[in-house]
Amino acid sequence: MYVRRMLASCLLLFALLPQTSYAEALPGKPVEAVTASGDKVILHPNGRWEYVDTSKAREAKEVAQQYPENQGCPPGWQGGLLGFGRCIPPGDPDFNHGSRIGK
Repeated sequence: MYVRRMLASCLLLFALLPQTSYAEALPGKPVEAVTASGDKVILHPNGRWEYVDTSKAREAKEVAQQYPENQGCPPGWQGGLLGFGRCIPPGDPDFNHGSRIGK
């Protein structure tokens, strides 16, 4: 008798809990917003944003590629494998130590 009452109480409790999906409960989903000039954008959790309109997104990408920090490492520099990592200039004393094995 006691077990039935406990089971019924648990089922009633679960039935009364709010029903939300796992995806709705996750923090950091992209959010659609409108800028002050009226353009629709998508705000990503990592701080990136992009236009919803594909033509405006294409124009923004062309403008962004004009800046040197978006073009990858300059020729002759080390690092920047597949767009990740830090670009190290040739002869940088902090990173170009050569062999550290004592002779």
